[in-house]
Amino acid sequence: MRERAVDLLKRVGLKEFLRHRPGELSGGQRQRVAVVRALINRPGLLLADEPTGSLDRDASENIADLLVELNRSEQVTLIVVTHSLELAQRVGHIMELSDGVLRDGSR
Repeated sequence: MRERAVDLLKRVGLKEFLRHRPGELSGGQRQRVAVVRALINRPGLLLADEPTGSLDRDASENIADLLVELNRSEQVTLIVVTHSLELAQRVGHIMELSDGVLRDGSR
């Protein structure tokens, strides 16, 4: 598990923060650590609510790359709630909630 945690932290650009406590991290760094924590045990399903919401563009792309890669390589099913059109376009199927109505947005 430690090896996987270090690998995932490296992939999200946080390997040098391995020994830091949460209070020593920025909000964006904490968000990336939360994604890593969710992935350490190789879940079959990952529910992600705004996983890139407080991240800058580079960190957002990094997290999106990781999620899409793990979806493909480890067969992790992703259910992602996001306002980010860029992130939504990278997933396989899009459902859009608008005015209380859920629509197929993959068209």
